[in-house]
Amino acid sequence: MTVFQDAVQTAVVPMRSLFAETPLQLNDYLSRKYGANIWLKREDLTPVRSYKIRGAFNYISSIISHDSSDAVFVCASAGNHAQGFAFVCKHFGRKGVVFMPVTTPQQKIDKTRAFGGEFVEIKLIGDIFDECYAASQDYARQHDGIMVPPFDHERIIEGQATVAWEIQQELPEGVIPDLIMMPVGGGGLAAGITHYARDIGWTCEFRFVEPTGASSLYESLQKGERIKLKRVDNFVDGAAVAELGKVNFEYLKQFSLENVMRVPENRVCATMIEMLNVEGVVLEPAGALAIDALKDLDKAAIAGKNIVVVVSGGNFDFERLPDVRERAMRYEGLKKYFIFRFPQRPGALRSFLDLLGPDDDIARFEYLKKSARNFGSVLIGIETKDAANFSQLYDNFDQSGWAYEDITDNQILADFII
Repeated sequence: MTVFQDAVQTAVVPMRSLFAETPLQLNDYLSRKYGANIWLKREDLTPVRSYKIRGAFNYISSIISHDSSDAVFVCASAGNHAQGFAFVCKHFGRKGVVFMPVTTPQQKIDKTRAFGGEFVEIKLIGDIFDECYAASQDYARQHDGIMVPPFDHERIIEGQATVAWEIQQELPEGVIPDLIMMPVGGGGLAAGITHYARDIGWTCEFRFVEPTGASSLYESLQKGERIKLKRVDNFVDGAAVAELGKVNFEYLKQFSLENVMRVPENRVCATMIEMLNVEGVVLEPAGALAIDALKDLDKAAIAGKNIVVVVSGGNFDFERLPDVRERAMRYEGLKKYFIFRFPQRPGALRSFLDLLGPDDDIARFEYLKKSARNFGSVLIGIETKDAANFSQLYDNFDQSGWAYEDITDNQILADFII
């Protein structure tokens, strides 16, 4: 047994006093869809609905076992790490201080407070995470506090690696994964799972799944060193990390670009909707990443294979559902946005509506400005039941002489207007 194996198994034992192992489920729907045995490791079913509780528990418990002081624990997070941290602080009856940006949704603040109870204090500081993180470090220095990192530490990695330990225990006898797929943010989960899997002798392949707008692992592997992204799309907030952890990259730099899969944020939304409607499973964007990446695998190559997909979390605020549905429809080609040069005359709207098919609906109609005396710029959103219907719509618009521009995929305009 390696030193890392021993550390992971040591971490599992006390963790069971906090929560039971999460299930590894053979998903019939996904297995039929992709022609393989798709096993879902349901980390969305921990007490805090994400795997982050594992690393936080292992880190804090290791400190407590060697330090008899009553030092305060400190973390900076606006998401799953904060909730796992709070739950663990309450479990040990130790004071914890969570720093969150002022812009953090109230739902996340309330959940963190509920998990931590009287043992956790929440401080809202800064408009962006970097400001919040700096404030947490200052607080820890001034109060002799102990920072609990979200991913960049050996104890955190060992805690996250308990996911792999459980997978090993839960697979039927004689079954070994051919492929393990997992999301990547800061890299703690990926470092832990791959290290443990290799240590126990598994020769399976790995796929690390990142959102297209936050592919820090891909960029780092491409450059051969850790790269901090200049811009990050925060939609997949559980995996939107600008820079991998230093310790984590040491584990992951052995892999190649072929091991990394980047998936578009809007397509992840379609997978979230699919899993909700078909399986009744509520997933956050990061939790759906690895499931979504199944779409990019060669079906012939994975036929009959055993594929373990790590579902990292299910902390989804249903107030985001309209945005998720919107993004999913845009990705699937069922909804598009146009700016039309609309004539200011009686009957113009009627003429426009006559161009629509029986399955086409106006989802949005908004005057942007009056461009000229006889024309105005109008934002029009159109939904349809079949993406192929838009081909006929384009023909109708062109033949009728309408001046328009499709802005559906223009991200700058979409951010400001849509």
